[in-house]
Amino acid sequence: MAAKMIVILGGGVGGLVAANELRRLVHPEHRIVLIEKNRQHAFAPSFLWLMTGDRRPEQISRDVQQLGIDLAAHRVETSAGSVTYDFLVVALGAELAPGSVPGLAESAQTFYTLDGAAKLRTALQDFASGKVAIVVASLPFKCPAAPYEGAILIADLFQRRGLRDKVDIHLFTPEPLPMPVAGPELGNAVKKMVEGRGIAFHPLQKLTEVNPATHTISFEGKESFAYDMLIAVPPHRSPQVVREAGLANQAGWVPVDSATLATKDESVYAMK
Repeated sequence: MAAKMIVILGGGVGGLVAANELRRLVHPEHRIVLIEKNRQHAFAPSFLWLMTGDRRPEQISRDVQQLGIDLAAHRVETSAGSVTYDFLVVALGAELAPGSVPGLAESAQTFYTLDGAAKLRTALQDFASGKVAIVVASLPFKCPAAPYEGAILIADLFQRRGLRDKVDIHLFTPEPLPMPVAGPELGNAVKKMVEGRGIAFHPLQKLTEVNPATHTISFEGKESFAYDMLIAVPPHRSPQVVREAGLANQAGWVPVDSATLATKDESVYAMK
């Protein structure tokens, strides 16, 4: 049996799980290499707890740099050199693109990055009254529960500070219900939880623009909304390196076989 080189791109949760499972399942003769652009791995599910001050950055990050994929040559180009593969697993996740909505990048806080969650923690500590708008900018986005969990945690944070009656929290989303992938029963249950915390839920709201000067957000075919603090789930897209390699479709995402995660290239697999 000839030894094979399996290269995994991305050291997030998906890439780390894939690397460990493959090491357990495949013959020891085969080599598994994981490539990650960041020097630190940050555990994204804990960003919300960083936002509320219940975690510190050093508690949720660990130590683990231009990347390119040459499908024809079965080669990955990195700033540290090239790596040839027999099989490639793409686990780069989605990249955030706040700049794709006019005014969003310069106006919004976010808990979808390590730095963003840390900055939002400070902003929430300094906020004493007014309207907070939590906005899902576009679909799809990773971690479908995060906007709702985040909204509830923010409401509870102000409750603990004795300021809940002075802070008006609104949640806007293009979705008809929270977490539609889980079905209407769970969606209605989450909606009830959100509204039970006094959070106004605004479904079917497609964000089109943010006006930093007037602190207003605009939606397609809907009334604009004036905010004092804006917290956004930024638009998501597949990483540039994936699009440039020709793995993405016209919508900008990588189509995969749902059972095998195989892509159109027989040597490349991609994690959803």
